[in-house]
Amino acid sequence: MAARYMIPKGAVAEGSAVPEKVKLKIARDATLAKEKETAVAAAKKDHEEQRAALKKRTQEYEKEYSDYQKKLIDLRREAKLGGNFFVEPEAKLLFVVRIVGIIKLSPKPRKVLQLLRLKQLHNGVFLKVNKPI
Repeated sequence: MAARYMIPKGAVAEGSAVPEKVKLKIARDATLAKEKETAVAAAKKDHEEQRAALKKRTQEYEKEYSDYQKKLIDLRREAKLGGNFFVEPEAKLLFVVRIVGIIKLSPKPRKVLQLLRLKQLHNGVFLKVNKPI
C-alpha cells in the first residue's frame, strides 16, 4: 500500500447518536489504517535493506575496478623499469551499430550485416570479442 493514499478517519461528535453502518465503517477504516501502517513500515524496512545491499555491492564493484586499474598501472611501471613494452588489454565486448543502408552494398558485407542481426539502419548489437572478430 502506498503511504501517500490516506484512509479517512471517521469524525463523530461526542454524545451524538451514531448509526450502525457508520460505526462499522469507522471500525473497518481503523483496521485498514492499522494494516496499512504495518505494510508501509514493512515496505520502508525492505527498501532500506535493499538500499544497504545496493550500496555494499556498489562499493565492492568500485573496489574491484580500482584494484584492476592499480594492477594495470603496476604492470606498466614494471614494464617500463624492465625496458619492455606493455600491451594494453583489449575490450571483451563490442557494440556494433549499422550506419549504412543496403543500396550499393556488395553481397558479402550484406550477408555479414544479416548475420550480425543488423537488418535496419541505426540498429545495434553487443558482440563478445573472439578470434574472428
